[in-house]
Parts: sequence; structure tokens; C-alpha cells
Amino acid sequence: MNEKLKVAVLGGTGMVGQRFISLLEHHPWFEVTVIAASPRSAGKRYEDAVGGRWKMDTPMPEAVKDIIVMNVNEVEAVASQVDFCFSAVDMSKDEIRAIEEAYARTETPVVSNNSAHRWTPDVPMVVPEINPQHMDVIKYQKKRLGTKRGFIAVKPNCSIQSYTPALTAWKEFEPYEVVATTYQAISGAGKTFRDWPEMVENVIPYIGGEEEKSEKEPLRIWGEIDEEAGVIVPATSPVITCQCLRVPVLNGHTAAAFVKFRKKATKEQLIEKLESFRGLPQELNLPSAPKQFIKYMEEDNRPQVKLDVDYENGMGVTVGRLREDTVYDWKFVGLSHNTVRGAAGGAVLCAELLTAQGYITRK
Repeated sequence: MNEKLKVAVLGGTGMVGQRFISLLEHHPWFEVTVIAASPRSAGKRYEDAVGGRWKMDTPMPEAVKDIIVMNVNEVEAVASQVDFCFSAVDMSKDEIRAIEEAYARTETPVVSNNSAHRWTPDVPMVVPEINPQHMDVIKYQKKRLGTKRGFIAVKPNCSIQSYTPALTAWKEFEPYEVVATTYQAISGAGKTFRDWPEMVENVIPYIGGEEEKSEKEPLRIWGEIDEEAGVIVPATSPVITCQCLRVPVLNGHTAAAFVKFRKKATKEQLIEKLESFRGLPQELNLPSAPKQFIKYMEEDNRPQVKLDVDYENGMGVTVGRLREDTVYDWKFVGLSHNTVRGAAGGAVLCAELLTAQGYITRK
């Protein structure tokens, strides 16, 4: 790509917005030229607007420090300066739905980290390695919005990335019942230990709304497009039941999962399917795509957050402890980076796929 596409980060002062800005620092296709946030941050230099709230491990990129933050509610003004937007706004679901549609109606594509549009029937919710074909629903969404270029695409919940890829790799063995427990990092709540000292040496067995998302969103990812209705129809199998716990970890969501299959599989077959699983991002060699999406770890004590969360720069998934179960057929442990693959990085990969497919272009 000769000239980089101009990008706005909506909600750029929050944790996920910061992660977008950090990941895009040296991106070969995209350049952050606009940062928009709440009215209280508008008019300030980005560095001043963030103040002491920079939450990334790496320093704030020099290129963004002097960008003057715009008011995210001034939709036309922001949209007129960029080719597309990443959305990480912190608002109510109704407000998010409205503002993302407002940006799309300015003929500016929106790739969102938010959950507000995940169940809008003509909005694709995509893990690029798993369901890139769902981008085809965009043509129906554009008809509804009355746009030629503008649309919304979203990435799914961070917690499901630790077990859904494995279940997808094993699709031919027909998993039909899954029990999963997720152990979720505090950054999933936009927090660090400095912000949330009560999480030190603590486990909280409740994350609002998370269990429903963890049970239902994989089924939407595995669904099909109803061409007549112009919507995505979720799959009905496998049935998933889930518990979600907040644990004293900064980054990295771990899942312990139990699976029943309709077709018999050996351990060797299951591992081979994980290791060989490739998707369109790997075929297209997209800039943020992991070379190997899923890695199986033979050691009894892996994957571990401290050792494995940054596998493939946080864009890969690690799986281990695959063994036969006395009640279910097989059980395993999965790990994914919740703010990279599960949030901003997953959205960046979606935008790369949309660019490669011709949905995002220069204005």
C-alpha cells in the first residue's frame, strides 16, 4: 500500500483506545491521524488528555502526543478527516449504537471493539480466521443505512477467543456440548492493579453480562447468512454453558473447557487439527495475522499467562492439557491475550481483512 489509510480512534483516551494507538504506531497500512474522545478531553493535546492514565507497557507513541483531541460527538467533523474509524467509545449501549451508525452514515466505515452492535443482524461479528465470509452481510447493511461506503463491523467478546478457535478447528468431529469456565484478566474491565487494588490476591466470581456473551457469541460466529433476509442466523450447536471469574492477572484470559463430540477423535488427531488450523488472514499474509493461529503446548503446566500470553505478539492462541475426561469426551485449557487478540488487535485484523477485501478504501 503506497499511502497509508487515515484512521480515527474513537474513545482514544481509554484503555482499549490506548491499545489501538499503541498497536498502530508502526502499522504498514494504517495511520492514526485523528483521536476523538469525550467533550472533557476535546481541545487538549493527546498527551495532556491522557495525563497519568497511560496504561500500556510501552511508551506513548511520539507521533500522537501533539494530536489535538476532537469531540467524538462532532461526527461530521471527525469523519471528514479520515478514511475509517476504530471505535472504543465508553458510553451506554444505546448511545454507542447511535453514534457508530452516525459515523457509518457519513460514508465512514467503523470497525468496533464495542458490544453494542454484536447482535445487530446485518452487522458482521468476525474472528477473521473463523468467519471471514460474514463480511458478505455488509451489502445488506449498506442498503438499510442508505450508504455506498459506510458500514459497521465488530469483533466478538474477548473471553471467547480462548476456546472458540479450538472448537472451530475440531468442527469435523462435531462438538455438541461444551462446559467452559473463564478466568479473566482485570484489563478486560479497563483496569490495572493501581486502579483496582482490591483485585490483588482476590477472585471475583461474577462479571456482568459475560456468561451470556460467552455462551451465545460463538454460535453467531458459526452461523450462516440468510441471503433472502440479509441477516446472520446463529448456529444452534454446540450448546455452551459458561462461568466467568475475574482473577488477579493483568492481561490474558484463560479458559478450562470440557467437550462432547458426536464423532470419535484421538488426541493426536485433535492436536493435529489445532496446529494445522489456518484461515484467510494467514493465506493473505495480513500484517497483524499470526503465522500460526493456534499452538498446542505439550507441557503439563502450560499454557501460562506469564509465559504464553504474548504468543505471536498477543495475536495467537495457546492450548494445552488436552486429555480424556470421565464425564465429557475431552477437556483442555486455552489462553488468549484479551486486549490484543480479544480487543484492539482483533479489530485491527478485521480492518486489515476488510481492506484486503475492498470494503475499506481511501475516500
